[in-house]
Amino acid sequence: MPHTRMHAVAAACLLAAAFTCPPSLAQDGTGPAPAAQVQLRTAVLLSHAMAVEPNITYLHASGQALKLDVYRPARRPTQESTARLPVVLHFHGGGWVAGNRESRALAALPYLQMGFAFVNVQYRLANAALAPAAVEDALCALQWVGLNAEQYRFDLERVVTTGDSAGGHLALATAMIPGDSPFANQCAFNEESWSGPYRNAAPKVKAVVNWYGITDVADMLQGPHIRSYAVGWFGSLPQRAALARELSPLSHVRRGGPAVFTIHGDADKLVPYAHGVRLKSALDKMGVSNVLHTVEGGGHGGFSPEQQVVIFDGIQSFLRQQGIIPALR
Repeated sequence: MPHTRMHAVAAACLLAAAFTCPPSLAQDGTGPAPAAQVQLRTAVLLSHAMAVEPNITYLHASGQALKLDVYRPARRPTQESTARLPVVLHFHGGGWVAGNRESRALAALPYLQMGFAFVNVQYRLANAALAPAAVEDALCALQWVGLNAEQYRFDLERVVTTGDSAGGHLALATAMIPGDSPFANQCAFNEESWSGPYRNAAPKVKAVVNWYGITDVADMLQGPHIRSYAVGWFGSLPQRAALARELSPLSHVRRGGPAVFTIHGDADKLVPYAHGVRLKSALDKMGVSNVLHTVEGGGHGGFSPEQQVVIFDGIQSFLRQQGIIPALR
């Protein structure tokens, strides 16, 4: 990758961090930037960086039409329109109980600069459906990628999942839960050929970029790490502990599994840093390629733009090592 491309990814990283970390400051640092100025700068940035197809229904569940947005790098005149793109499947955070995909739209920018298509996914929150609904939806979004690869020029040999916090958990679960899991069964009736044989069209995920995701869901339901968001996601479901173990990425670590790049602050109070450490240990034992990037003193996200640039430098290197993006020339 040319040196100028590296600078472009760093710039995209800084811009994404700037637009997603409130409050925005005026150039003199004295107060909030005018909303119109922020909107204009965002519109200009997006129009130059990407082509967007929003609000695509990928699943009907719990009376909802669940949507995703597809972002693709703006094609240069010299590029072949049939060239296949590696694809990132992104899940927002919010403890499975809050958040929305629109708030994380600019997370696409660094990946677009790396040449990825970026699929930004809505999933059911706890107020619509308790666990395991969010995982079921995420698995159906992966199937949607497989079913629509021709239309959107996705390269199914270079699929990456990513997300932060609960989204990091969903990225890991989507990549690591076996394709024959019953959690994928709800996808069947959403196919056009719902009256015929069912085929799970989900591609194999090659790598995960996990931003401080939950790796042991049961750990958050009781004991010293109990968290309200996790308790709320399960509500009064019976056999919660057993279901939580089935939904935990740590339960699905295996030889030949997807490579994992984890980012975690060692002072995180919402998802314990131990979750990242335990995942790394389990992956190491199975010989799975992985990195734990520790943000010293870092909390639950909110990393500085400078830290973000260092993180994405590591992500790029890792994705090159996995053969997902081209090696430096």
